[in-house]
Amino acid sequence: MLAAGTFAQASFATIGIGLPAIAPAIRDSLGLSLAEVGALLSSHWLGTLVTLVPWGFLTDRVGERLVLALGLGVCGLLLVGAGRADSFWGLYALLFVSGAAGASVNAATGRAIMGWFGVSERGLALGIRQAAVPVGGLLGAIVLPFLTVGQAYASLGAFCLVAAVAGAVLIRDPAEIPRQVTEVDWSVRDGRLVRLCAVSGFFVVAQMAVLSFVVLYLHDERGLGKGEAAAVLGAVQVAAMVLRVAAGRWSDTRGSRVDPLGQIGLAMTGTLAVATTLLDGPLVLLVPAFVVAGALAMAWNGLAFTAVAELAGRARSGAALSVQQTVLSLAAVATPIAFAAVVSVGSWMLAYGLAALFPLAGWIVLRPLRER
Repeated sequence: MLAAGTFAQASFATIGIGLPAIAPAIRDSLGLSLAEVGALLSSHWLGTLVTLVPWGFLTDRVGERLVLALGLGVCGLLLVGAGRADSFWGLYALLFVSGAAGASVNAATGRAIMGWFGVSERGLALGIRQAAVPVGGLLGAIVLPFLTVGQAYASLGAFCLVAAVAGAVLIRDPAEIPRQVTEVDWSVRDGRLVRLCAVSGFFVVAQMAVLSFVVLYLHDERGLGKGEAAAVLGAVQVAAMVLRVAAGRWSDTRGSRVDPLGQIGLAMTGTLAVATTLLDGPLVLLVPAFVVAGALAMAWNGLAFTAVAELAGRARSGAALSVQQTVLSLAAVATPIAFAAVVSVGSWMLAYGLAALFPLAGWIVLRPLRER
């Protein structure tokens, strides 16, 4: 069950987290501006924004297996088609719809794991599941730069199709936990959920700022080759995998998801601020600073995911997780566009400096939950 959920999550994450590794190639293949590249990188997230809540409610009603297999399968087929797109808007549309279809993974895999693991091991289990996101990003950073743009999209589609089949075969509902579909609308009315969603939205700004643009910055502004810049993104993903699992285990040991979440938020602001001050500094200092800042910017997701799922309870976790993931997608859509705009009218240092402030804002919003 955990392996199937992790595999499915990795396949979908490879799209949004892996594509920035070939952002220079995508730009060159269609002759795009920086703003258009930012829009393309956000199109996948915009698609998920539209369908996350419906997928979550459907998961609470019909179960994880059908939702995951259907959504991820359609996503894979659309990505294969994206390899043939020859215009900005054609590619944008295919990435948008593929994101809308594949968003089923977010609620389905988290809800399934909630049912199979107890509270004392759930942080670690969901940390492993969330580690699938940097795993997908690492695969993208390693493999995609060596493919043509068309081959890259076809490979992403094939990955999703295989994961859809695996999910259909392996994922099962725990028989002893019935579905309680009459209460799922509770998730959109709980103030604690709203606060956790807001924190997640603030935190993801820093994450997207690093993941979406570190390759472009290092390639365009600091002269690294495309492969070398992608390798930095790969190093971020490796470190993030370790941190996500460690953070989950840490929260199990502490008996709290919220306290570690707040501490990671403060660390995100500090490390991204350091990286920002080093943007024009020696690469031997800047690259490690980006790796640390990027890894910490990805370390928190499993904790927030677990906190939301436990707050809702398993019967309503699909809906609750979909609400949280919708907020994340909204921030993920806005960040690349806004970041590129700030760079265009200001500077890279201004854009990264502003991004560093958002985790601090999230820490402030989280404080009332930490004090309970």
